[in-house]
Amino acid sequence: MGLIAVPQPYDFERSLDRFTFWGVDRANVWHEGGLHRVVGGREVRITPAAGGVGVQVEPLDETIESVVRKLLGLELDLPSFQAFAQGEPVLAEAVRRFPGFRPPLAPDPFEALVSSITAQQVSLHAAFAVRSRLIDRFGEPAQYAVAFPTRERIARATDDELTLLGFSRRKAEYVLGIARAELDFDELATLPDDEVKARLTSLRGLGEWSADWFLARHLARPEAWPAGDLGLRKAVLAFYPDLSDVRAAGERFRPFQNLSAHYLLAALRYL
Repeated sequence: MGLIAVPQPYDFERSLDRFTFWGVDRANVWHEGGLHRVVGGREVRITPAAGGVGVQVEPLDETIESVVRKLLGLELDLPSFQAFAQGEPVLAEAVRRFPGFRPPLAPDPFEALVSSITAQQVSLHAAFAVRSRLIDRFGEPAQYAVAFPTRERIARATDDELTLLGFSRRKAEYVLGIARAELDFDELATLPDDEVKARLTSLRGLGEWSADWFLARHLARPEAWPAGDLGLRKAVLAFYPDLSDVRAAGERFRPFQNLSAHYLLAALRYL
């Protein structure tokens, strides 16, 4: 077991309740106060450390630490965002109401894209159910969690196998297309936001909404602003009824559009 320090304050359960709020996530499983995820074939258990200094991770090595740090959103510049938020009353209130909230990220780029396709034009409850069936069918199980299926494994699947899990025929084609595409995720991570979006939206099934969330929830780009997201649109209109153009509204939160979106969505849940 090892310790990963997390900037304080940090609310472990509030930050990671995404993995239970919308339904069961078979790749990120809560069990007896800890979050389980399979990394490199080993199941990892993450729990809050005593004294509020970070998280305990068992087992822990360099590879696991990199994934856990990504999962916990440690690359997000929360202190700078919180200072910025003090000049924006709605965000300032959200920061006050949710102390210690740090949005998690998707550690794996392929997982992030498949999850976005799963969530297109359906409720998140439905998306989580289909995602979990995909994981159980094609992933490698451990004690509690199941490893998200690899790109190579999904590339060998068929349309019929995916539709039996609840994917529409079109979404099944999108997922298989991405799995089989010549997309270099390592290179993608080095590109500027606009080039990332151009590369992703050139693929069938990935529009601006999916590309924006990839920038936000995988690459942690600070200015990612998923203006096409229905939840974010509801949040902006609820808190800023005078702002009719949600994409243009992102300029109000520059250069912290990503964290602003997450905090506005969190505030909307408790409105």
